Parts: sequence; C-alpha cells; structure tokens
Amino acid sequence: MRPCWDEYFMKITELVAGRSTCLRRNTGVVIVKNKRILTTGYNGAPEGLKHCEEVGCLRDKLNIPSGERHELCRGLHAEQNAIIQAAKLGICIDSATVYVTNHPCFICAKMLINAGVKRIVYKKDYPDELSKKIFKEARIVTEKM
Repeated sequence: MRPCWDEYFMKITELVAGRSTCLRRNTGVVIVKNKRILTTGYNGAPEGLKHCEEVGCLRDKLNIPSGERHELCRGLHAEQNAIIQAAKLGICIDSATVYVTNHPCFICAKMLINAGVKRIVYKKDYPDELSKKIFKEARIVTEKM
C-alpha cells in the first residue's frame, strides 16, 4: 500500500514543532521536494540569544493578540527558520512543498512566495486572512489537512 505522503510529512512537522521554544504556539515546518525533506524549522529565538522560555514572552507582556505585530517578538517563525536553513546550506527550495502545523502568517507568506514554494499543506488555521489572500493571488496551492 502506497503511503499518504501528506500525512507522513505532517507527522514530521509535529515532531519538529516539539523543538519550539515559543510560549504561545509551537510551530513546525518541513520543506519537501520530490518526497525528500530539504529543511526543517521551528519557532524560536535567533541562534545564540536567550529563548522566551528563559526570558518570558514580550508579546504576552504587551498584551498583543495572536496574528498581530509580528515584529514585536524575539523569535523567528518556523517558516523563516526553514528558509534561512536552506539559504545557509545552499539548498534550493524553488518549487517545493511546505508542510506546516499552522497556516503561515502574512510575513512568512511573502517569504515563501519569493522563495518559489508552490504548495502549502497546513493543519491548523492562523488569524491572518491577508496571507491567504496573497497565496491565492500568487497562485500557490494551499491545502488544509
């Protein structure tokens, strides 16, 4: 019996999300091309900086709702970390599929569009309707599992 690749890769995103150091939401990403994992990412502070687990959540302290003011966070989103990992390692993610635990935000959507990603498979929604709108405009396939 042929495995359902979407389910298989989504299970891996959930494992990757377990590495997250965010106090609000644990997100994992797996970028795949030709059934091969190219990179992974989870949300957390930049390399060498203290994580929110250690210093607390600035967004909670400022009472910022989910989906707003992304710049007021010490952490990077999982999608950003996966794209950065690909860039650091010289891995082309053009035409890849992104498996992600939560629908990407607007900032990550713009980055994924410019990286050439062609398909997004996500498990949970995220309160950012603008990202869904630009994926549609860019003709990127988005599928909720």
